Amino acid sequence: MTTEATLWTGGRILTMDPARPTVDALCVVGERIVAVSADAHREAAARRAMVVDLTGRTLVPGFIDAHTHLSVEALHPRWADCSQAHDPESLGRVLAAQAVAESEATWVRGVGWTDLGTGFVPRRAELDALGLDRPVIVVHYSYHQAVVSSAGLEALGIGRTTPDPPGGHIERDARGEPTGLLVERAFSRANAISMAAYRDPDRWDDLCVAAARARLAEGITAVHDAACPPWAEEGYRRLARAGRLPLSVLVMPHPEALLAPLEVSRLDGPVTGEGDERVRVGAVKLFADGGVLPAMGGHVGGRPFSLGLIFDDLADAVGTVVRRGFRVAVHAIGNRGIDAALDAFAAATRAAPDDDHRFRVEHASLVHRRHPARMAALGAVAVVQPGFLHHMGGAVGDFRLDEASWMPFAALADAGVPLAASSDSPCALWAPLLTSAIGVLRRTSTGGVLDPDQSLPFETWLEAYTSGAAFAGGQEHERGRLRPGLIADLVVLDGPLDAHDPPQVAETWVRGRRVFRRDGQEEPGRG
Repeated sequence: MTTEATLWTGGRILTMDPARPTVDALCVVGERIVAVSADAHREAAARRAMVVDLTGRTLVPGFIDAHTHLSVEALHPRWADCSQAHDPESLGRVLAAQAVAESEATWVRGVGWTDLGTGFVPRRAELDALGLDRPVIVVHYSYHQAVVSSAGLEALGIGRTTPDPPGGHIERDARGEPTGLLVERAFSRANAISMAAYRDPDRWDDLCVAAARARLAEGITAVHDAACPPWAEEGYRRLARAGRLPLSVLVMPHPEALLAPLEVSRLDGPVTGEGDERVRVGAVKLFADGGVLPAMGGHVGGRPFSLGLIFDDLADAVGTVVRRGFRVAVHAIGNRGIDAALDAFAAATRAAPDDDHRFRVEHASLVHRRHPARMAALGAVAVVQPGFLHHMGGAVGDFRLDEASWMPFAALADAGVPLAASSDSPCALWAPLLTSAIGVLRRTSTGGVLDPDQSLPFETWLEAYTSGAAFAGGQEHERGRLRPGLIADLVVLDGPLDAHDPPQVAETWVRGRRVFRRDGQEEPGRG
């Protein structure tokens, strides 16, 4: 049987390949790109290819979300959505409904609670007042803190004399009693325990497929699951074996509990690069600092300032991971967290100077003026989230360190630091065309514009969502560019590449097959 062939022509084709940034035609045979420009026309004629007329639209590689949490977000439909609950009454209503909907679960879970713009922070008293028969947990949108009920504190063994865990904080009232607010590593154990009843494989598989299909509609054809626990690694492989995984996944190993220290036993398993183009192992995920308590330090108006949590086990963990043959990705939001990550990377480089470490700095949000050059010298990739400008920019726009700035994407790019774009979903906006526009305009949720001199062009953000993300994941030889030999993951964009009026995803193709069409027309028969 002849392998199916498709010729793309009649529009703007952005390859994201510096050697040939634009071409006028692209030929796909089966799952692969085989030729571009004149060679594409010849190949298509020889194979009697189906012709796709772009009618002036733009063709780009499939988007890669280089930092997301698909395995966790897939479960969100099973939990109470607390994103619009801004007072005890509305929070109580959604949690009471959740208790009925998931009556067999051992914990009542709500997610998405936010204090941005409202300052609303529930405490255990509000949760206790609901009178539910099980422990209750309400997870902050950041996944770095939560509030639990008194029954939840009891189930976790947290009481008046329980010390703060290293890298975590248990909030207490004036009498020394826990209020129910658990922060950073104090939160992560509670989160893991409360999730256990919800992630039975059959239901997770169906929910994961649905969440992945939603991403196809926004042009996302591959994701890096940052902080992927062992059960999710196996879940992705199970879906791939069954032919049910709609997109490609790079799993970034991490323990079951978010923010937890390195789990050395995982290093006995598949190393970075193992797997195939559907599910591959990426860098091991580690943490330098907190998320709601990022490690910041320096001066404000000339006066010393310090805030946040540093995880002091990072340097040893990076060394262990690199010695065992893995690449490493480090969550570092604050400037002191970035310092800790770069110090650990430098030590690993001294120990193995000839290796391609491809160090990843996840977030790089508050960047000291010396960091871009140092990151470039270490060959580190900045895995950034332009969507953070919306919510984080609105929260921190008035806070400045004398020595550092928030999300200076242009400074990083100008220093030669490769940028990989991502969402950090479910903690932030995730549609690549929307977040790319935010990265250009740098508008915040409060209506301001944060450091407009740090804007990057729309096409640069598309590069960061394709070739940049592929490079961060060590996938540049399989995806991220429109080049012969690479996977035919493609996105058709309708409309100009204008941040003020972003284009829409008209079609998404995975491995040479159309999997999404915005106009809803039936797929053509392919034989």
